[in-house]
Amino acid sequence: MKTSEFDFVLDKRFIAQRPLTNRTESKLMIVDKNNGSLEHKKFSAILEYLNENDTLVVNDTLVMAARLIGSKEITNAKIEIMLLKSIEGEIWETLVKPLKKIKIGTIVEFGGGILKGKCVKILSEGIIHVEFIYQGIFLEILDKLGEMPLPPYITEKLEDKDRYQTVYAKNIGSVAAPTAGLHFSKELLEKIAAKGIKIAYLTLHVGLGTFRPIKVDDIDEHKMHSEFYSLDKKNAEILKNTQGKIIAVGTTSTRTLETIVGKYGEFIADSGFTDIFIYPGYQFKAIDCLITNFHLPKSTLLMLVSALSSKKIMLNAYDQAIKKEYRFFSFGDSMLIR
Repeated sequence: MKTSEFDFVLDKRFIAQRPLTNRTESKLMIVDKNNGSLEHKKFSAILEYLNENDTLVVNDTLVMAARLIGSKEITNAKIEIMLLKSIEGEIWETLVKPLKKIKIGTIVEFGGGILKGKCVKILSEGIIHVEFIYQGIFLEILDKLGEMPLPPYITEKLEDKDRYQTVYAKNIGSVAAPTAGLHFSKELLEKIAAKGIKIAYLTLHVGLGTFRPIKVDDIDEHKMHSEFYSLDKKNAEILKNTQGKIIAVGTTSTRTLETIVGKYGEFIADSGFTDIFIYPGYQFKAIDCLITNFHLPKSTLLMLVSALSSKKIMLNAYDQAIKKEYRFFSFGDSMLIR
């Protein structure tokens, strides 16, 4: 299967540059995964499509202020470092720009020297290992000096950092938001629970894969970057005892659940790293429905939703979304595949 089969043309004016004031006011497309029929609603209407005894599964990861802008010691050259994941101790895997200005031993200063980063290893594709030097609590320093790591297609400044977090975000570690969850308000979640719908929480820290396009023609040759996930015993029991449908909020929740059930044949408490790549031909083992945003052309996320339904149905849904002027990508509108 070719990457080009998942391409489509999108005018830049449909790329959402800012979140809506009201989280639940985004558009919601309802897609029948079997016959492709479509309905068009507001996201607040999601309650109509969730039933008593269903379980809604959300990713409670918290986005780090992972984008650091600093200057190279001695030369003062501007350097941008994006934290990806902790390796060991004070050493982090990072994405650096421009790579050509970095060598082993290079030191970059942030906040006038409050935080320093020393390059200890250079890998490929702009990835380096940085040892951070500081006094105090690292995450507090990061929150003070860092910026939200918005995707490159969002060019406007985000005024409120909390709008790139879900209302249930708790476990810090992501470099990108699980954006399907951005549509939920606390009030909507309360209404969902009051209807007898269980809410299960898991964690997947969104990593480098979010920023990496597929660069191979044959999707079988694509390698996903691994991301940390965790599901505790309490929430595994909720999932195991679900009598209705399991509705995953986002591709990150989906990938976590499919990883666990793929490994054990059932929902159990588990944590580790996953590099699962879901594309057409994959047989889903864990979820029944998916709430998701509208994704980039030729992306692994578009391939995942096509696997749950079909490539033909998904590309038609995207075509209709463009005709009806849906907003795309991280701050965009939503879709329920059922």
